[in-house]
Amino acid sequence: MLRLGFIGGGRMAEAIIKGLLTSGEMAAEAITVSEPSEARQKYLQDTYGVKAFFDNLTLVRESSVVLLAVKPQVAPQVLNEIREVVAETTPLLISIVAGLSIARMEELLGGASRLVRVMPNTPALVLSGVSAICGGKGASEEDLTVAERIFSALGEVLRIPESLFDAVTGLSGSGPAYVFAFIEALVDGGVKEGLPREVAEKLAVGTVFGAAKLMKETGDNPYALKGMVTSPGGTTMAGLKALADRAFHGAVMEAVSAATQRARELSGA
Repeated sequence: MLRLGFIGGGRMAEAIIKGLLTSGEMAAEAITVSEPSEARQKYLQDTYGVKAFFDNLTLVRESSVVLLAVKPQVAPQVLNEIREVVAETTPLLISIVAGLSIARMEELLGGASRLVRVMPNTPALVLSGVSAICGGKGASEEDLTVAERIFSALGEVLRIPESLFDAVTGLSGSGPAYVFAFIEALVDGGVKEGLPREVAEKLAVGTVFGAAKLMKETGDNPYALKGMVTSPGGTTMAGLKALADRAFHGAVMEAVSAATQRARELSGA
């Protein structure tokens, strides 16, 4: 039976727990969390029925899969702490630590281990995320399948080479912020034209959510879907021209590139 242990009990760990329990993929009895905050331990135990304490070594010994969900600045210390137990028990180790490469994890653990790196994005907090995964040289096909099962509880999962993870960060990792900025602009535009702010917010959120759902469910490309809304000489064309005049398309492309470059800098690539 899969025994899943989390090192770190923050918001993303909670989202994964919630997704696994909601989907029925795992039972609470099979999940353990090592978390330094006693208040957080109690919250996770009371809310989800999982076992929570603060002892990373015991957690690794008791888990067949260990999910590393700590801050990047803490990760090297944690990996150094657990390296001997990992070598003894050889669990599958899944990391969602931003900017921490598989090669660096292998170095900190003293050799190749069963490592899978995953990059979820913040919509995973409401079980609507998209996660990129890749495996290290010690990870088997079965290990990758286990990781896919876990993160499928949070949304969509894509296998992507680690060499593209910085670009994933620039697009889907940072992308929700670009969408929020667009929604904010839609709201402000509606208010400028006389809509009450609360009405503008509902219209903007519903429009973005519905448009994304339409594209996902139809499988049509954005150009075709844009054409469905756009009539010759109509209101949508006037709005699209205003965006084009202000280099909207290029600005979004540059945002992805800038975030990707920053991700490369932070990861040392």
